[in-house]
Amino acid sequence: MASLKDMRVRIASTKATQKITKAMQMVAASKLRRAQTAAEAARPYAEKMDAVISDIAKAATSSPGAPTLLAGTGKDQVHLLLVCTGERGLCGAFNSSIVRLAREHAQKLIAQGKEVKFFCVGRKGLEQLRRTFEKQIVESVELRSVRQLGFVNAEDVAKKVIARFNNGEFDVCTLFYSRFRSVIAQIPTAQQIIPLVVEASAANAAPAVSYEYEPEEDEILPRLLPRNIAVQIFRALLENNASFYGAQMSAMDNATRNAGDMIRKQTLIYNRTRQAMITKELIEIISGAEAM
Repeated sequence: MASLKDMRVRIASTKATQKITKAMQMVAASKLRRAQTAAEAARPYAEKMDAVISDIAKAATSSPGAPTLLAGTGKDQVHLLLVCTGERGLCGAFNSSIVRLAREHAQKLIAQGKEVKFFCVGRKGLEQLRRTFEKQIVESVELRSVRQLGFVNAEDVAKKVIARFNNGEFDVCTLFYSRFRSVIAQIPTAQQIIPLVVEASAANAAPAVSYEYEPEEDEILPRLLPRNIAVQIFRALLENNASFYGAQMSAMDNATRNAGDMIRKQTLIYNRTRQAMITKELIEIISGAEAM
């Protein structure tokens, strides 16, 4: 049985841990509001950008001169998985859920005889994927030193992905990230960004509004498609940022409560042990007095 001194040290250590988790919870809560606002503000722009480009692309997809970012390479053999995760842990299953989705997608492709490559954005995803897919990781980017995410960060990643596509290193690129829904709900998401997925119109859907573009579709698409890829990656980074703080806030709240439960249990055991020792000493004193 542990001594009273060891119990006091254990209780003090648990209280110190509780203070740390409580502080981390408060910091995550303060950063979550701004991150959530940024993620929600980026959604309409990213969705509208995707819709506009899809509308333009419908007229150009079948064209012989359609950009390869739209039409694809004509093959479906090599897949690049762009996996975006966090730079830090202590956030519950946030990072592992994104990696799990990417790993399941990779295993499904490998079972079909496809070749899989990984591009990791975020240190935690790199660490987890390295255990099973180290040879398939072709590049990684860390954003740990970035204090505030900007479009330039997503644009840098997009340029590297597009350069690899132009060099013929892959045929299809799928983006993995966690969509923010609430503090307790983050949704791992997969989105194909190369080639662009053009949604077919439903048979009973209202006729789409016709637009005239200047310059023509064939001229504007080569400029808009790389921009759209960067926008979708930027949206994913912002969604991830909000999801990370939401997951961390929830995880630290649970850790703080668990520490409180441990402190109560340890204090109860300490008091019982101390009472038992006092009772034992009193019995010894009384027994000794009677013997005299």
